[in-house]
Amino acid sequence: MPALQTPYYLIDKSRLLTNMEKIAWLREASGAKSLLALKCFATWSVFDFMSQYMDGTTSSSLYEVKLGQQKFPGETHAYSVAYADNEIADVLANSDKIIFNSISQLTRFDSQSQGHIRGLRVNPGVSTSEFDLADPARPFSRLGEHDPALIAGVADKISGLMFHNNCENDDFDRFDEMLTLIEDRFGAIIDGMDWISLGGGIHFTGEGYPLERLADRLKRFAQAHGVQVYLEPGEAAITGAATLEVTVLDTLHNGKDLAIVDSSIEAHMLDLLIYREPAKVSPNTGDHPWMICGKSCLAGDIFGEFRFDAPLKPGDRISFQDAAGYTMVKKNWFNGVKMPGIAIKELDGTTHMVRDFDYEDFSSALS
Repeated sequence: MPALQTPYYLIDKSRLLTNMEKIAWLREASGAKSLLALKCFATWSVFDFMSQYMDGTTSSSLYEVKLGQQKFPGETHAYSVAYADNEIADVLANSDKIIFNSISQLTRFDSQSQGHIRGLRVNPGVSTSEFDLADPARPFSRLGEHDPALIAGVADKISGLMFHNNCENDDFDRFDEMLTLIEDRFGAIIDGMDWISLGGGIHFTGEGYPLERLADRLKRFAQAHGVQVYLEPGEAAITGAATLEVTVLDTLHNGKDLAIVDSSIEAHMLDLLIYREPAKVSPNTGDHPWMICGKSCLAGDIFGEFRFDAPLKPGDRISFQDAAGYTMVKKNWFNGVKMPGIAIKELDGTTHMVRDFDYEDFSSALS
């Protein structure tokens, strides 16, 4: 069988399974349901596999709602920072629950959403984000309502609340502390609800995370308030499960050894460029340091500096790790650089391409 043509994202089901099994264990031990956050990962070719371990999807837009409803068996939760008049009917038709970001939107679409399970996003004013860009509790945040009195005033219109204030949080004690703050401030309102979503950003599938303590805390929270708890894992569901496979096209030296690959960090791993973080290469331990550069015309199109066992040359392959979360969903056609295909490595070790992109895809994205 001929080798697959780079660049392509490679989803390894055996690595994905490790995360899925932890999610399933947590569901069994705590009673909390888990919904895949499509804003992080929406590669639907593995949705049938993931749906065996998860309870459905949660979304950030009409198109994500429809994708979840059509491709992922289970519940479909709809959330958006703001719904438009011309899309609310479609959102309702394709979702089991709708979560409004503001009291204003809840009121605006009150009549249209009558009879639908409705919730409201609450901003508790605390988070774990290290980046202001991604901090939902930043000053003047538009993400959710924050005043308990105002929320209590519309509590009869909803049956659930959504709190999303964790971000890559691998510290259980910090999670516990923030959940206690939420209970102290909003506990009376929570007691009147049927369900509570605690959002995503809890890195509970990471190595060494105290899953048992998390399960116990979630179970106690649910019992104390009489609610069904939902989690919305994104990164936690797919961390470590995919790579971006690239090939070296050229090398040169300008104070450092440079290698240009058939990919682009701006086009294919944009989240890293936004947050000024390097890509990951494993094992990154050799005697030869190289700067790996993308092929776009952007001067800062650089994946990072890594160490290899031998000098790089055209034709060498490189695998960038952790290429699933906030990566495939952000890929773009900058410079017309060929978009990576999507390949899957099955549990039996066989690998096959499930989607390739060509010039027609590029041209049809514009007009």
